[in-house]
Amino acid sequence: METQTDLDHNFGLTENQQGTAIGKMFGVLVVQDTNEKLGYLSAFSGKLAGSNDHPMFVPPVFDMLIEDSFFLKEQEILNSINDQVKFIESNENYRSLKDDFEKFSYQSNQEISSFKEQLKNNKVNRKKLREERKINLGEHDYAEFEAYMIRHSLHDKHQLNVLLDKQKQLLDAIQLKMMQFDDKIESLKKERKERSAALQQQLFEQYVFLNKDLKKKSLHSIFSDTVFGKPPSAAGECATPKLLQYAFLNDFKPLAMAEFWWGAPPKSEIRKHKQFYPACTGKCKPILEHMLEGMTVDENPLLNNLGEGKKLEIVYEDDSFVVVNKPAELLSVPGIQIQDSVYTRLKSAFVSIEPLIIHRLDMATSGLLVVAKTKEAHKDIQRQFLKRTVIKRYTALLSKVIEQQEGEISLPLRGDLDNRPRQLVCFEFGKKAITLWKVIKRNKTTTKVHFWPLTGRTHQLRMHSAHEQGLDAPIVGDDLYGTASERLYLHAAYLEFVHPETKETLSFEVPEDF
Repeated sequence: METQTDLDHNFGLTENQQGTAIGKMFGVLVVQDTNEKLGYLSAFSGKLAGSNDHPMFVPPVFDMLIEDSFFLKEQEILNSINDQVKFIESNENYRSLKDDFEKFSYQSNQEISSFKEQLKNNKVNRKKLREERKINLGEHDYAEFEAYMIRHSLHDKHQLNVLLDKQKQLLDAIQLKMMQFDDKIESLKKERKERSAALQQQLFEQYVFLNKDLKKKSLHSIFSDTVFGKPPSAAGECATPKLLQYAFLNDFKPLAMAEFWWGAPPKSEIRKHKQFYPACTGKCKPILEHMLEGMTVDENPLLNNLGEGKKLEIVYEDDSFVVVNKPAELLSVPGIQIQDSVYTRLKSAFVSIEPLIIHRLDMATSGLLVVAKTKEAHKDIQRQFLKRTVIKRYTALLSKVIEQQEGEISLPLRGDLDNRPRQLVCFEFGKKAITLWKVIKRNKTTTKVHFWPLTGRTHQLRMHSAHEQGLDAPIVGDDLYGTASERLYLHAAYLEFVHPETKETLSFEVPEDF
């Protein structure tokens, strides 16, 4: 695996590999056969070098690439439709008509805009003339003059309508010629969409997953009860379901498993070469709930309250709000499984006062959090956060030495719909996310930095640290985007805002304990 001599795939790890580099998720499952002999199975997610068939790797749950498969046959038809669409779109007459339509539309808009400006000037002049003649002319003469002004105004409107009609006829004539091409393209695209949906549904029915009791369930039935309602794209192609399916089919007992990334990272996700990752929540979790049914598995660490017993320190309190130093691993607000949080602890402490959460920190992040005690304070301080006048400074320990001294990171972020709560860098649909940073101390293998987030996106500092277009250095202890440790080395150390009642600028600072 280290040398990749048997895999004709560009992982982007060597200089001589040309073209698009695509890293891959691989999985290993330790198994025991009926004679209690130990062994292991290996798998990759998706396809490798355009194929599902590779020695030493288990086959897919359903191989859509086998010769003469319905998938390949239908794919050939879809490719033919795509070629037809491209052929029509590249037709010289069609392209010429589109160019003419764009050119004449521009010219028409310019001409109409210019004429409307002239009419506007005419209206101003008429008004001026009316004011002058009203003084100089008698009642009878002014009435005749006013009739002339009205005819002049109606003439202008008529001329505008003539121009609009002329331009419309010209553009309609071009559109009519384009329509024979557009209608054909639209018809082909509609056919392509319908065929793609039917093919996807047919594929879903072919993916049938087993559990240890060899109970079968299709992708469609597995996802019908989820929030998705239907399987997401590429569901069932990940390494873990492939490994379990092969084990159950061959009467192997699964004992332990792991998945790791090999190769260059994708542009949007955080994936590091040789690093282990859990199965994704969107595509794999529903499948694995069926496949692991009835098996003894490790306890879900996400259900453990790691903040239990950790002190919530009150840094400042008055009648308007309270500032607390949240310990790492304590939730800001109650979760689905774990209720213990800053909110519940303050609610218990306040007795008759409802804590009003203004902002949050990730469960794994420690540091300063301001919580309102009145609706007025909540509204005022929240407005300061929305206007970005609140100054926040974080301290983090990064997992490698950073050469630069300071800088700004601007990488738009959005949620990974297939793998929550992870985030993605997305320049198309992501929300603006900006972070200022500065090196405080360089150690032998790590760097301590200060972060000033100018926006407040989910996992912003963690993503901007870990992503290759950011600092390319995950925060130490980041179990989502880096490597787990005893804690996430990220601390909200400084908070500054204006008091909602006194209007005094307040600042609070609690140094990190790492």
